[in-house]
Amino acid sequence: MSPTNTQEGVDFSLYGGAESLAEGKNRPPRRTVVPTPTKQDDGRAHIAPPQDPSDFLWLMTEEPHRSRRMAILKAHPEVTKLMGHEPVTKFVVFFVVALQVAVAISLRHVKPLSPVFLVCAYAIGGTANHNLFLAIHEITHNLAFRGVAANKLLAIFANLPIGIPYSTAFKPYHIEHHKFMGQDGIDTDLPTRLELLCLNNVLGKVFFATFQILFYALRPTFVRAQTLTRWHFFNIAAQLVFDYLLVSTFGPRPLIYLIASSFFAGSLHPCAGHFIAEHYLWDGLSQETYSYYGPLNILAYNVGYHNEHHDFPSIAWTRLPALRALAPEFYDTIPSHPSWPMVIVNFIRDNEVGLFARAKRVAKRQGMPPAGSRTVASPSKSRLEEGGIDEQSDKSD
Repeated sequence: MSPTNTQEGVDFSLYGGAESLAEGKNRPPRRTVVPTPTKQDDGRAHIAPPQDPSDFLWLMTEEPHRSRRMAILKAHPEVTKLMGHEPVTKFVVFFVVALQVAVAISLRHVKPLSPVFLVCAYAIGGTANHNLFLAIHEITHNLAFRGVAANKLLAIFANLPIGIPYSTAFKPYHIEHHKFMGQDGIDTDLPTRLELLCLNNVLGKVFFATFQILFYALRPTFVRAQTLTRWHFFNIAAQLVFDYLLVSTFGPRPLIYLIASSFFAGSLHPCAGHFIAEHYLWDGLSQETYSYYGPLNILAYNVGYHNEHHDFPSIAWTRLPALRALAPEFYDTIPSHPSWPMVIVNFIRDNEVGLFARAKRVAKRQGMPPAGSRTVASPSKSRLEEGGIDEQSDKSD
């Protein structure tokens, strides 16, 4: 045995299977935590070697959420009582939209590059528009109203302070992210190989983290075409009318504020850490989804409860903590992130994580229709087996 492997006082369990100190000594500390440690994972030590940074992690296994959903349903059948829409959502949306419009109008005489304007756009606008991003995410799952059309109208309304129409286009892509998580060429949440090749270094990760909102907005259009519907055109028309009235009445600065707010909301903003935290791989693990249970969930529709959300997309944001409390044996043993802001910092500075740190699968269904096309679900699967994602009932397109 090499002398470097027998150095007194060295705990090699901290180095994820490294054969020598030369291999393991520079490994960053564990970035995720386990609320309730298990025999296999004490929540501190690395339990797997680092991922190969030259490629994504390609898996042959099924995505984990359906099997855990069925296990929770079997162990806790009362979980079905948590499902359903949340009436409070619409009131939160109305308040945040009113807040953003009021702040935008109040800044109509302030120069866009002034410290006051930029601080307001980052601190107030970035937080408010990030909240609206996640309101649209919540509404996408039909969790604000019982009916589909009412949810779509509310999403378009929530879209107004964002400045650029996207709420209708977001829905088909996001539902496919749930149904086909990790499938290359279908799940547009996944980075492309071009992104991996161009951004696989510290400067590239800084660029990605700074402009990640643009990657999430533009990548889907390059990866997978979408069928346009009347809702797309209504979303565009409503946004153009709103922007025109705002500019014609108060000048261009309110609209500049709103668009700057949207940029900051998806850039180096504390709440934006969830974009990276949710599905990037950490600590050499093949775990595809991570939750975060910290205080920023108050501003973010509890999207930090992300394992819970993927397991049961039909449970509204106000009841996701109750889901975790109902099934702690399933959730408290899964590694989670202690901080969204530190996720951004660690993503940039750690060599073990980057654009490559995503799990991918070869798409099971070849020749799929464009995103948003109406499809018929298999009659052999119940609505609960599909996680409550009953998009084939969305006939208002």
